[in-house]
Amino acid sequence: MHTKQHMRRRALIAGALTTATVVALTGCGAGGGDADGPTEITFSYLWGGEEAKALEEIIADFNGSQDEIVVKGVSSPDTQKQLTSMSSSNGSFDISDNFGNTVGAWASKGILAPLDDAIAAEGIEIDDFIPSAMEQMTYDGKIYSLPIATHSFQLLYNTQLLEEAGVTPPTTMDELAAAIEKLTVVDGSGKITQLGLGSANDSTTLTTLGYAFGGSWDGEDGPTPAEDGNLEALQWYQDNVIEPVGAQAMATFVSGQGEYLSAQDPFFSGKVAMIIDGEWRSASAAKIAPDFEWGVTAIPAASPELENSTQVTASTLFIPANSKHKEEAATFLAYLVSEEPMEKFAVALGNLPGRTSLAGSAAFDSLQDFGVWADAASSPNAKALASLPYSAEYATDLATAFDEVVRLTATPEEAIATVEERMANYSTK
Repeated sequence: MHTKQHMRRRALIAGALTTATVVALTGCGAGGGDADGPTEITFSYLWGGEEAKALEEIIADFNGSQDEIVVKGVSSPDTQKQLTSMSSSNGSFDISDNFGNTVGAWASKGILAPLDDAIAAEGIEIDDFIPSAMEQMTYDGKIYSLPIATHSFQLLYNTQLLEEAGVTPPTTMDELAAAIEKLTVVDGSGKITQLGLGSANDSTTLTTLGYAFGGSWDGEDGPTPAEDGNLEALQWYQDNVIEPVGAQAMATFVSGQGEYLSAQDPFFSGKVAMIIDGEWRSASAAKIAPDFEWGVTAIPAASPELENSTQVTASTLFIPANSKHKEEAATFLAYLVSEEPMEKFAVALGNLPGRTSLAGSAAFDSLQDFGVWADAASSPNAKALASLPYSAEYATDLATAFDEVVRLTATPEEAIATVEERMANYSTK
């Protein structure tokens, strides 16, 4: 995803949900073929604009491939409307999408249908999906969603600015810190005119850096925000990105940034020399800033064994528990995550495919440096935040802590200690 819809979708977290009864995928309520013609199912999706057009082409391909099911696509970016429908006794759609970090919370509330029977019936090869993404698809031993696309985060750099500053793409954290210092420019009044390392989203940047320092935000027994690697990453960020310019100057710079993924985007416009961001940047750069010279490299790791550390997120497909046509929805879902439609979807949106078998496809050759993100997504050091009943609360608390770190109103230890205090109230069911 590489439009404003992407940013809205990525920032969304699960809210309070009304409990609904899980209906077995093949049990009561599953729709069969209509006596007078094909069964119509509704695919309500959060994508819009050019992304929606690409998806409608895939829907048309499916509808033309058989005569038993007709899929009606509806672009509906309103997640509150999505949740309201899923939580009611009479849902308005049969299949939809969201992000992997919502799966645990939604499955625990009974508003997602388990997919295990459908996966077996449709012959979906689960082993071909990116492992770190599949970790988010499972709750309480059952699979509730499947990834149609995945996303990883790497270090992008402005080629011209690095050359002018005599900087080569950094390969270690020390080199990255030195590059940030050389590439950050402040005028006589203390105003930042060029930032060495920018952030498209502080929560994503800082959790990803936590992995690069050997941290982990989740463990078998729950959240682990105070791991040494996480705290080290936050301290490194304060020391090398925020403190040299000051929190107020940073806030002023960020507030004046151009719109994300527009011609005024701070990375595309040269206001930011480096940024940690996802693979959709490649496609957006080609469309929005075709003359812009840029490169991408692996995020430097704190030690050699952490090489190619990154965070993986997933765009997922699910069937709501209140769907009246679960069997037909499962057939369409299986089509969407099969190789050809998935590849078509991923290429159109500039996203990584959800299947490992598509990672090296020639279909992505036109996207500059796309293989850097693909290699990271399949790395043993690729990690994903857990998707559990408390994930929404945890994400909110981490975002608050990160804001304190960026504003220099708390040390990393102090900010994370507040998260640890709140963890006692997290729901585990």
